[in-house]
Amino acid sequence: IKSEGVAGLYRGVQSPLAGQMFFRATLFFAYARAKEFVGVSPDDPLSYCKAGGLAWLAGTFFESPIDLYKSQWQCQLIKTKADPNYKSPYASVGDVVKESWKHNGIRGPYQAFSATLARNLPAGAVYFGVFENTKNAFAARNEDGKATNLQIIASGGIGGFFYWSLFYPIDVIKSALMTDSVVPAQRKYSGFMDAAGKLYAGGGVRAFYRGLVPCLLRASPANAGMLFCVDFVRRAID
Repeated sequence: IKSEGVAGLYRGVQSPLAGQMFFRATLFFAYARAKEFVGVSPDDPLSYCKAGGLAWLAGTFFESPIDLYKSQWQCQLIKTKADPNYKSPYASVGDVVKESWKHNGIRGPYQAFSATLARNLPAGAVYFGVFENTKNAFAARNEDGKATNLQIIASGGIGGFFYWSLFYPIDVIKSALMTDSVVPAQRKYSGFMDAAGKLYAGGGVRAFYRGLVPCLLRASPANAGMLFCVDFVRRAID
């Protein structure tokens, strides 16, 4: 904000915004199908966790490449701003994509895929499980058997809080791998455990929780709004 004003908070947002729209649409479509497949029921709280895990399993195949190229590009923007003498090897996100494919082929878009999956499977199960079961608990206390809009918003916020608070350390490792060089010979980390070990060596346990507070300040309201909108549209369609 000091150097670029409020606009600086949104620098480079176009690419991740477009990618996130596609990913979220895919995720919620997968969740709807997963709920049908699992046969979710308020009488079986874990059924929502199962459906959530399946949905994020499918969604990870779309999220991982989007997150990789977003992270790589934003990393370049940060380096350029921090050091006026730094010359980015990429002129656009497209250049990052080309370089990734050049050195890694079809595996390029899935750099750090295993780390993303390690986060998404348990986190996705908890995310949807907490949201749905909290919403059902609210509904059971109401005379009409339905959760109010405010209760749905609160349920979404709680789901987002648990998603990030419980699995943030895995996300830190995933981010380290995603911002590592797309050129294998130039990478700092050889894999998930190597990244975890080096992060711990450089900062101890605290290294896995840097940035948690601002993340939670964003995650709860963002997920409250998103899950409410999805639930509202679903009810309107039904």
